[in-house]
Amino acid sequence: MESRAIKIYAPMNKKLALKVMPGHFATSNSHINLYIDLTTMKTRQSEAIEAAKVIGKQYVTSTVVDTIVCLDGCDIIGAYLAQELSSAGIMSMNAHQTIYIVSPVYNTNGQMVFRENNQSAIFGKHILLLVGSATTGDTIRKSIECIKYYGGMIEGISAIFSAVSKVDNIPVYSIFKPKDLPDYVSYHVGECPMCKENRKLEAIVNGYGYTKM
Repeated sequence: MESRAIKIYAPMNKKLALKVMPGHFATSNSHINLYIDLTTMKTRQSEAIEAAKVIGKQYVTSTVVDTIVCLDGCDIIGAYLAQELSSAGIMSMNAHQTIYIVSPVYNTNGQMVFRENNQSAIFGKHILLLVGSATTGDTIRKSIECIKYYGGMIEGISAIFSAVSKVDNIPVYSIFKPKDLPDYVSYHVGECPMCKENRKLEAIVNGYGYTKM
């Protein structure tokens, strides 16, 4: 798969690039024709800093952020984003005047939850949700429901890549959009033309990587 990788540079920052690989892949909610590899951006310090800079510029100083909730292993970017927001004058209303960085976990039923030791970073807090990639918005929607269940207030949603511009009328700001990727298409499972052509799935993919079939 690596030999098929195409490097795509971010329109807003040429120091940022993601790799995409054409094929037939399944996410938890859809089938896609391009696997988007975010590994280096999430694990390489220099790229995580640049990603945080781009995301941070999308928020004005009137935004209040107490907590950044990170999905898809975006915790390193989240930490640098907290620094960017603080330096830009983004307000924090919590008692410690700092921004928390937390991630949910999944219980045995596959439900997204926050453990008791992290619930105080959600309840009554202004939340910025940070995700790696979003194809249909379903995972973001579940995250919003989870955050609201624990008493958090959504102030913004950011993604490295997002195929959706809004979820529940909340804008999704992203570094990469579908127009930046060559011929990116997402299909509902029952409507996938690659399945109808009997093309085998190559891998199951998510924000953490891929698992070959």
